[in-house]
Amino acid sequence: MRVGQIWHWIYHKGARDFNCMTNLAGPYRETLQATFSIARPEIVTRQVSADGTRKYLLRIPGGHEIETVYIPEPGRGTLCISSQVGCTLNCSFCHTGTQRLVRNLTPAEIVGQILVARDDLEDWDRKPDEKRLVSNIVLMGMGEPLYNTDNVRDAMKIAMDGEGIALSRRRITLSTSGIVPEIIRVGEEINCLLAISFHATTDEIRDKLVPINRKYNIAALLEACRNYPRLSNAERITFEYVMLKGINDSDADARRLVKLISGIPAKINLIPFNPWPGAPYERSDPERIQAFSDIVNRAGYASPVRTPRGEDIMAACGQLKSASERARRAPPGSSGSARPESAAPGR
Repeated sequence: MRVGQIWHWIYHKGARDFNCMTNLAGPYRETLQATFSIARPEIVTRQVSADGTRKYLLRIPGGHEIETVYIPEPGRGTLCISSQVGCTLNCSFCHTGTQRLVRNLTPAEIVGQILVARDDLEDWDRKPDEKRLVSNIVLMGMGEPLYNTDNVRDAMKIAMDGEGIALSRRRITLSTSGIVPEIIRVGEEINCLLAISFHATTDEIRDKLVPINRKYNIAALLEACRNYPRLSNAERITFEYVMLKGINDSDADARRLVKLISGIPAKINLIPFNPWPGAPYERSDPERIQAFSDIVNRAGYASPVRTPRGEDIMAACGQLKSASERARRAPPGSSGSARPESAAPGR
């Protein structure tokens, strides 16, 4: 009973202090206060884009920093959270891929990102007729979630618990670059929606863009997708496809894409490349993106073109990289070490 009461206060009401848990006896609250702490990641910087996107640079134990991005949309609000400090995948189009992997996040640090955002948005104790501001979670921030599956699973179980944060599993999407052995585990143990960071239609190009493809190639990845539990037209896999000028954006690429995913209930999110300092790629022209989308649509697959969000604060997809990492790499006295700044959803 006590566990349930404390759980409800922390995850349903957003309590940050045991003394506010008024249905617990005073001496018991004092014992809890003296023995435990209810911690949150520390907000280092908070930036708000002209389009309403919010980006948080958060400090966690050890002095490490991660980023979390809140994206308000009509009828919903999506929180993009990180699963690792840095990343080990080295995807060549992704800013996070230029940052070394430091460590996995714990379940508390993953859930803590949700709590921080809800604190900042004053999204606790909403009335029954009020919509939540944080209504959807996407694991698309820093890191590869399936290199931290156990901790991600435990965090998402808290997010989905009816007496906790109480988000439907269908409002949580996990994005992976293709760690094939873990994909079925996600379906069985987390049971959330799946997104694949795909980005190429040949192994030759995907080996360069997403190097994990050298270990788990396109054929192996798509076989795992076909076997994903509960896959249906109601619960489709999302294939994320960043549009890189002259690299993966031809009509032939579009036709190969629909042939590759044939038989998989899916939609394809086309993502205009979001540039970052020193990026080796350019964004495909709007006309080329539209032509690609038209081919995919005619094949019967939804292929919305993602509108870049938060570009003015480096909070768009693929731009995420912590300020502390840039500052460590910047030459002494350079602008990179003088002004802490961050970036956004990693993959």
